[in-house]
This record gives sequence, C-alpha cells and structure tokens, in this order.
Amino acid sequence: MEKMDRMESLREAYGKELASLGEKNKDIVVLDADLSSSTKTRVFGKKFPERFFNMGISEQSMVSAAAGLSLAGKTVFASTFAVFLSNTYNVIRQSICYNEAPVNFVVTHSGISLGEDGPTHQILEDVGIMSGLPNMKVIVPVDSIETVSVIDYLAARKTSPYYVRLTREKFPVLNDENYEFKEGKSVTFRDGSDVTIMGYGIMVSFALKAAEQLKSRGIDARVINMSSIKPLDRPAIIKAARETGKIVTAEEHSIYNGLGSRVAEVTSEEYPVPVMRIGMPDIFGKSGKGMELFDYFHIGVNDIVEKTDRFFKGDFK
Repeated sequence: MEKMDRMESLREAYGKELASLGEKNKDIVVLDADLSSSTKTRVFGKKFPERFFNMGISEQSMVSAAAGLSLAGKTVFASTFAVFLSNTYNVIRQSICYNEAPVNFVVTHSGISLGEDGPTHQILEDVGIMSGLPNMKVIVPVDSIETVSVIDYLAARKTSPYYVRLTREKFPVLNDENYEFKEGKSVTFRDGSDVTIMGYGIMVSFALKAAEQLKSRGIDARVINMSSIKPLDRPAIIKAARETGKIVTAEEHSIYNGLGSRVAEVTSEEYPVPVMRIGMPDIFGKSGKGMELFDYFHIGVNDIVEKTDRFFKGDFK
C-alpha cells in the first residue's frame, strides 16, 4: 500500500518514452490533432519536427494519414483526446482495421477523472467501441510504469492496430520498475480466496484499497489488473471463477460493453459464476472535480467495499 503514495502522470510518461524511442528508431512518426501540449506528444515533436505531424482539428485526416504512413512501413503513433478519436469510428473501421494497418492510437483525457471538462468530453464508451472492431486491440495501463512498457512493446511491433487509453489525472504507481507488459496477460496484485475484483486503470488502485477494508470484514479479496482488454486473459478469469466463486469488475467506463460485459461473456461460456459490474450506468458524466466524481457516481473505494460486501453475502443487485 505504501507504493500507492507515489503518483505519476501516464500521459507524461507516454510523451517522454515516445521521445526516447524516437532517438533509437528512425521509423517512428507521430501524429496529433492540435492537442500535443495535452497529449504530451509535443515532447517528441520538439526533438524530431521532421517526423511529427500536427494535423490540426481534423481527426479524420489524422487517422487517414496514419493509415497511409503505417502501410508504407512507418511505426506510427497517433494521439488526441479519447472522445475526439471516437468521432472517426468509420475511418478507423475502413482505413485502419479493414486494412490491418498497424497504427498505435494512444488517447488521453478519458473517463470521469477528466473532471471539469464535463460529460461532452468524459467519454465512457470507448473501450466497448474499439473492442468491437475486428483486428483492433485495446489496452488500458494501470500506471506510468505499465504505460512505458506498453509503448515500448508497441514500438517494436507492426502487427495490428492498437488503442491505448490514458487519462489526464495522475495515478498511483503499482508496478515495480522491472515490470514488462505482456499482451493478453493479467497481473494479480493481491491474492484472495473469497471474491475476485478485476479492473483496469485507476480502478485497480481503488480495488486494492477496498480489499484492505474488506479484509477487516473477514472477506479475502483477490485483485487483478486486466489492462489487456482485447485480447483478454480468459484463463485468469476462469481460474478466478473456479477458485473464488464470485467476480466483481470495476472500471471507469460504462458497464455496457466494457470489462464487466467481457468477463460475463467468458464466465457464462466457460464457468458460470455471479458477476457484479461496478462502473458507470447508462448515463453521461458530470462536470466536477475528477476524483470526487467517483464517489458521486458510487464507484469509488467505499462503494467498491460496500457493494462487494453485499455481493459476497448474496445480494446480487
């Protein structure tokens, strides 16, 4: 729990690592849609202006150009706010996914932690949107260390398009410095035998804090980081279902078409157990202080504790 006292920005880690990789890999090109100061791609742009393309407020043009550059052999990273990239769904579908163009979309400012920007910018549906696209892979890092490892991993590959979801807020650091991201694999941060809490992003640190409180109530909770949303670690889900009998999913996203839906699909097919989804219901977000909104929408640490407690005791509502 002491490790969670250290807070770091995922988007800043992304920007710094991208610039570092640019020194080693001359094929890396970066595109942005007039938000490089916020997405932190400007760090790369200042060092390598000849390989940085500010496409202006034209996300569809950015996606089209990214497709062409990737198919020409470049290692492409394209960034903007998550909500703005979703506006280009059809272009991503036709130009990127249909052609299996290996573009790395790294988006920022997702979820309710965006705070004061409000519901028009707090996209809560993007994991589901991108997961539904053929050939697209979806990753949501848990901290700055995993973010760096994910970017390193993507820079060394040109196999398929990826969607990496980052946020504006700083997150607690949970991983050790030697952590290495593995696609399709989860990480168990805390073992437990009574119930499993699975999450991604900021919700993993919430789950770890909740698990400590649940321990005082006699409930032994397993906590798993499911940063690889697609492909998903099906074996880990089945193992948790068999060993703990109940699964709670926690995500800064709609409960529809997110991690909760995917986990429920796996358990229903492989080993049916009760699954409770903690996340945003069928509503938009709200303007307010980012971290306070988690409590407002009843998906904060205390809510995870209370809902998991009731769930463990048989209240599945």
